[in-house]
Amino acid sequence: MLFLWLNIFLAEPYLGMNSEFSIIDDNQYFVVINKAHNVDFHTIDGQLGVVELVKQYLGVSLFPVHRLDRMTSGLMVLAKSKEVAAQFGELFSQRRIEKYYIALSDKKPKRKQGLIKGDMKKGRNGSYLLLKSMLNPAITQFLSFSLAPSLRGYLLKPHTGKTHQLRVAMKSNASPIIGDNRYYPNCSQQIGCLHAWQLKFEIGGCYYAFQAAPDWNNQVVVDWLSELQNSETVVWPNI
Repeated sequence: MLFLWLNIFLAEPYLGMNSEFSIIDDNQYFVVINKAHNVDFHTIDGQLGVVELVKQYLGVSLFPVHRLDRMTSGLMVLAKSKEVAAQFGELFSQRRIEKYYIALSDKKPKRKQGLIKGDMKKGRNGSYLLLKSMLNPAITQFLSFSLAPSLRGYLLKPHTGKTHQLRVAMKSNASPIIGDNRYYPNCSQQIGCLHAWQLKFEIGGCYYAFQAAPDWNNQVVVDWLSELQNSETVVWPNI
């Protein structure tokens, strides 16, 4: 086991930063970063992805245990060994890692809260579709909040980790995410408003709770998150 005690750690301040990511925590076993919007996970056409950027910044080997889309900002974990990465892999496969995202939409939703569930299928143009079948469904709980005229904030709790899951879920609810060029192609806003806000897990007997605010420069959002405080106070729709 990596740890022999129970420790609750809520991280807000950055330990270091550059334009592509900020370091939230850097310990013996893993690194937690706050990835910026519009930064690729993988290295593409010679442009270094965020994993390689963090490796070079810290000068250590790192092993990603999950990923975020280019448009999505927020919390990511990078393990410092294959053994720790395997432990995180087990936690994800057993759905023992809690993930909470926030998103913004300027469209009126079909439902203001509930459960979005269904199989996902990749279309010809690379976008995913949400199906009515339930063979291996993507599962997302969500709540929404009125922030301003024609602006709603969404708190999203995914229980699975399908590609584009939250983006497709939001579109299926008639509330595509602001700045999502793929699922909201004519949106005037270019900054993607989907952010991995909180991450909670227990590994080796130690409990961690990380939180990082998005860099959206929007006081309405700042006030909303301040009122929301943390996801443990929220009453979620049943799965």
